[in-house]
Amino acid sequence: MKEGIVSILGCGWLGVPLGKYLLGHKLSVKGSVTSPEKFNLLRTNGVLPYQIILTDSDVKVDDPSFFKSDVLILSIPPKRIDGIERIFPAQIAQVIPIILKAEIRKVIFISSTSVYPDDMQIARETDVLSPDKASGKALVQAENLLRNQTEFQTTIIRFGGLIGADRNPARFLQRSDRIIANTPVNLIHQDDCIGIISAILEKNLWGETLNACSPEHPLKKDFYGRAAQISGLPEPLISDQAEVYKIVDSSKLERLLKYKFKYLSPMDYLNSLDSSKT
Repeated sequence: MKEGIVSILGCGWLGVPLGKYLLGHKLSVKGSVTSPEKFNLLRTNGVLPYQIILTDSDVKVDDPSFFKSDVLILSIPPKRIDGIERIFPAQIAQVIPIILKAEIRKVIFISSTSVYPDDMQIARETDVLSPDKASGKALVQAENLLRNQTEFQTTIIRFGGLIGADRNPARFLQRSDRIIANTPVNLIHQDDCIGIISAILEKNLWGETLNACSPEHPLKKDFYGRAAQISGLPEPLISDQAEVYKIVDSSKLERLLKYKFKYLSPMDYLNSLDSSKT
């Protein structure tokens, strides 16, 4: 998209910097938060603010012009609460009639690699999904609701674990009893999340499902050990138990978007943190 209006439903850790980035590429950006107290955060980044409260039975919108846009980005991860397998798909179901009424034709849905079980596999978009966690099960249902719509096209992005900005991975080690499994990581930097969404808009890639993780998957002991070293924390304890895992394959994304990751490995991010301290 060289011009147009993008609405981001859910301006949090990813939505705010994404909106700022898209504004720098000559797009008009609307963003939603859950309270007016957060409006200034959007305004200071140039994003037009709206208040939207989404429940499993209703969508409360302060101004319906939020949905007058060319592309809607749904960036509302499922919460870690009881009943999320029912609640989150119901929330997405509440949004769909509004999308149809507003005649939005293009949607990006931010999903997660938690839709894949840890089954010692290379996880690809064509896999039959059987998530281990409730959040993954909720996301699969939400993906299917959107994918089954015929009056608009949805591109689904399954992001890995999010790093970058204020998400120093060493925070994972704060608990003294934290034990790290000796398995590969599936992570992606905020800059690559934004770059991939921008590439989808630029390439007009719709109706696709894309895995999005850094192509390299260092072991947790190496990644979190390095994070601890940089942050001045004790080395993490490493589990000697056999652990199940998955390795998420993002080659489809690289091929269709001709996308080159800014951080080929999560270790590159840690190295950038270390170099910035010197």
